[in-house]
Amino acid sequence: MATATLTPAETPEVKKTPLSLSDTAVGKVREIMATQDPLPAGLRIGVVGGGCSGFQYSMSFENQSGMMDKVFTFDGLKVFVDATSLMYLNGCVVDYVETLEAAGFKFENPNTKSTCGCGSSFSV
Repeated sequence: MATATLTPAETPEVKKTPLSLSDTAVGKVREIMATQDPLPAGLRIGVVGGGCSGFQYSMSFENQSGMMDKVFTFDGLKVFVDATSLMYLNGCVVDYVETLEAAGFKFENPNTKSTCGCGSSFSV
């Protein structure tokens, strides 16, 4: 019995999201969301002006997406990103790390040219 194989042109394209969250980050966001009343619809991730290097990351809970937002879903968690922030977050990976010194969300962003000493702001 012959089996069919797909050529590269026939294979369905797997779209990579411009922003990704690690399983650990998704789990921590869900844990924090569960303590909120009322339960938020999702997480907003953005880039705002400020910090010692020019830009800083922002994260907050939202009850709905905005008109100009892109909405991504990671294991059932909705993440809202405005179009302007998405330009700065393209290729960014958000992780949650715990060390002996600190715990928090870590942004691994290939677009940054430099970061500040505290690690909370960046420049492009």
